[in-house]
Amino acid sequence: MQATTHAQIGKFNNLNVIALMDNGAYLNAGELGEILLPKRYLPEACKIGDLLKIFLYVDSADRLIATTTTPLAQVGEFVSLKVVQVNKMGAFLDWGLPKDLLVPYNQQHTEMEVGKYYLVRVFLDQSTDRIAASSKLDKFIDIWPADYQTGDKVNLIIGGKTDLGYKAIINDLHWGLLYDNEIFQHLRIGKQIPGYIKQVREDGRIDLILSRGSKNKVNDFSEKLLAHIADRGGITPLNDKSAPELIQRTLGVSKKTFKATVGNLLKKGKVVLVKEGIKLV
Repeated sequence: MQATTHAQIGKFNNLNVIALMDNGAYLNAGELGEILLPKRYLPEACKIGDLLKIFLYVDSADRLIATTTTPLAQVGEFVSLKVVQVNKMGAFLDWGLPKDLLVPYNQQHTEMEVGKYYLVRVFLDQSTDRIAASSKLDKFIDIWPADYQTGDKVNLIIGGKTDLGYKAIINDLHWGLLYDNEIFQHLRIGKQIPGYIKQVREDGRIDLILSRGSKNKVNDFSEKLLAHIADRGGITPLNDKSAPELIQRTLGVSKKTFKATVGNLLKKGKVVLVKEGIKLV
């Protein structure tokens, strides 16, 4: 682990301990000065010169402070968070730190309500150095044409339901679309999931799919099916006569993928067909 050259607010940084005090340790944050890591976060046997991985943020007293607690997101990331309070300043989200994350009213796509979850982008207000969040997601999406190839594996964050399926944020950069008839698992807003580029259309819009193709789908699903059988004592009642709806509800895949995967595992000698269903070897 190397020391962070330029410490960043709202990010994890690797900083050196330069002083130990009764209230904690002071860390060298370069241009940001000396930052306090409160005593409750100090590792055991911490000493001057140690390199610590910490998160920098502004506390409720508007002081720059360090913590070893991992927040649910860093600056520059999209995340689904729960509203815990609303007041004249805006909505406050629980993001895993003592100071809740503010979404000012001018950063709310729709007015937020206590108890509900919203997909937001965490950002740093350059004028105040305060970390905030916004549900106006479009302004954080890249407007330049995407440079993807069919079959590219990407990271997706489910962004919302549409008439055709679900829109998803690709690699924190672009919007794409997953079609309802190609989704065989439960999706929710904010869920992070791997996916693949199905195609980049002539108008620049991007179609997505949750598997690269039948062969990869079988390979990706094999371990899940084996785990499913193992969790049930080594045998599952599901078989090639099971209803497609039951297979999809139980395993989150189509019957076609289920049958192809079982066939693949039979060839490899990992399962056998029995009267009761499918059994681990």
